[in-house]
Amino acid sequence: MDSYKLLITGGIPLMGETYVSGGKNTSVAVIPATLLSDDPCTIENLPDIEDVRVLVDILRGLGAKVEYDPRARRMTVDPRKVTAFHVPYKQSQRMRASYYLLGALLGRCGQAEVGYPGGCTIGNRPVDQHLKAFRALGAEVEDRGAMLSAKGKMVGAGVFFDKITVGGTINAMLAAAKAEGNTILYNAAKEPHIVDLANFLNSMGAKVKGAGTDTIRITGKAHLHGSTYTVIPDQIETGTLMIAAAATRGDVLIRGCIPTHMEALSAKLLEMGVQVSDMDDAIRVRTVRGHRAVNIKTQEYPGFPTDLQQPMSALLTMANGDSIVIETIFESRFKHLNEMQRMGARVRILDQTAIIEGVSELYGAPVTATDLRAGAALVVAGLMAKGTTEIYEPGFIERGYEHIEEKLRSLGADIRREPV
Repeated sequence: MDSYKLLITGGIPLMGETYVSGGKNTSVAVIPATLLSDDPCTIENLPDIEDVRVLVDILRGLGAKVEYDPRARRMTVDPRKVTAFHVPYKQSQRMRASYYLLGALLGRCGQAEVGYPGGCTIGNRPVDQHLKAFRALGAEVEDRGAMLSAKGKMVGAGVFFDKITVGGTINAMLAAAKAEGNTILYNAAKEPHIVDLANFLNSMGAKVKGAGTDTIRITGKAHLHGSTYTVIPDQIETGTLMIAAAATRGDVLIRGCIPTHMEALSAKLLEMGVQVSDMDDAIRVRTVRGHRAVNIKTQEYPGFPTDLQQPMSALLTMANGDSIVIETIFESRFKHLNEMQRMGARVRILDQTAIIEGVSELYGAPVTATDLRAGAALVVAGLMAKGTTEIYEPGFIERGYEHIEEKLRSLGADIRREPV
């Protein structure tokens, strides 16, 4: 249990400028990818979040020399002394993306043993497509319950994903980057962080083409060299800040983002009556009237992101009319709405669909974050609510948002920590 809680006194419009940190989902893929290099690599614009700190511990445990400066948002990884290929269960349980060590260690060592991944409990998140990809590339794979084991020389092959899988696509890219011959990934995911991982691998001398489309072609290279690389801004943090600005009926300029990554969210905010203005690397969000209810269905990129469904559905609890939210990616992503009912939200949940009846006011109440994005949703709700909201288990939020409290305070929010 976290030793502190977040206290938010709502009803204050967010005003001013803020910036977006480096991408969590990119960072947790690029950092393991440094193991594929024959030389040191430097990664810049890393967010100062718990998942990055966990990866530092894991890489050091494998024998890598890691220099990490969270203030400078920079990490240098020297993997030359890495010969270990075992990631203990206790370490892997600290984050979901620990399974990327499987693909990276297979590519480097020809074998990997990684404890089952942990992270947020947002529903069934199988790794069967990851293991299918490793087998297609020539690995013998064992699922031992608590540990995943893979061993074998990687040889290029065609990999047909039965369904779109972001994690499986990334793991297959890592394993194939140094494989012998050519690999083609069919029905691949298209998320921005997959494109960013491909760009990083190519900066090390890999040959990856087609990232961002559903067919990715990889020509394996026996040796990859060191690189200095800057990760892209965080798409989900950008969206969360946009939603928070709209929820408080504020006027916020969000700098250092990529507006084209936000088109699905921007379209829905515009449909609600929110004013969204795009610039080269900034987005301005303003609200001048009440919000209209809208319907949302989560989809793989470039559709509406599942990671923004929770903050967005929090916003919809105070929209004018009834909204329908359909969650197609994870089956347990409405827990935040159960918490928000204590704040006065009116919600009916039927399987994977939430019907949200907009109310005129929410009221501060004690609530508990159950996962990363649910925590962000409760922050949005607290910013809208009348009175003070207490959020317990806020450590989930630190897994994916860098200094979110400071950023919101700089925009005028009344948010603070208090010991439990």
